[in-house]
Amino acid sequence: MTPLVDAFVNSLASSLRGWRGTQVRHRAWQPEHLLRLYDIEACPYCRLVRETLTELDLDVLILPCPARGQRFRPQAAALGGKAQFPLLVDDNSGRVLYESADIVDYLRQRYGRRDRSWRGLLRVLTVMSSSVASVLALKPYGIAGSRVRHARPVERDPREPLELFSFESSPFSKRVRERLCELELPYRLRNTGKGHWRDLGPPSFRDRLFKGEMGTTRNRQWLAQNTGRVQVPYLMDINHEAAMYESQDILRYLDSTYAG
Repeated sequence: MTPLVDAFVNSLASSLRGWRGTQVRHRAWQPEHLLRLYDIEACPYCRLVRETLTELDLDVLILPCPARGQRFRPQAAALGGKAQFPLLVDDNSGRVLYESADIVDYLRQRYGRRDRSWRGLLRVLTVMSSSVASVLALKPYGIAGSRVRHARPVERDPREPLELFSFESSPFSKRVRERLCELELPYRLRNTGKGHWRDLGPPSFRDRLFKGEMGTTRNRQWLAQNTGRVQVPYLMDINHEAAMYESQDILRYLDSTYAG
């Protein structure tokens, strides 16, 4: 697919989910130790957890576990006793949790509001819409972000995790998260959800029309102060002193730097 067609399909997937994972709904307190999420980008259950992380404005260390993965899947199985995803590890409380509904409840109750995730029929409908959204990522080689696509040499493993500014429903960010998963690259997901209705829309349209404050949430403020603009995805790789906007440029960088 071309980048624009890819982004259109990703937008359709986000529309099916009612654009959950777009706006910060409750600013959670940031824990001392970064949360760890063993994750598969294409997994519909993992998507539900990532939506909640965006809406709580929580950063997380993503440890990608695609099918055929050898880097983090064994680690996840050793921690929790089985290779099932998502798997959340919170070193602040010592909790290790499977099951997306349980993880969402835990995040909301510990770091945000005290409400619980939907159960019963609403839970079934939520999972169904997330599953359909995942299927829309079907490419000629399979569902993007579901399995290892590149044999990355061990010597190309990054010493430090990459950092990605993103929010779950962002169509251009999803392309980057898919590639990070397929390459089994660990990264700190710096959730950059929208904090105000003036943030809605593409950056060029938004900034020209509203001319409002760019730093409406924690990581959006960081981008505004340090890069002079607020746009996602934005990737930083301290291993190679690289930083860049634009999903297509990021994909080229990841392939040339880390793919085998």
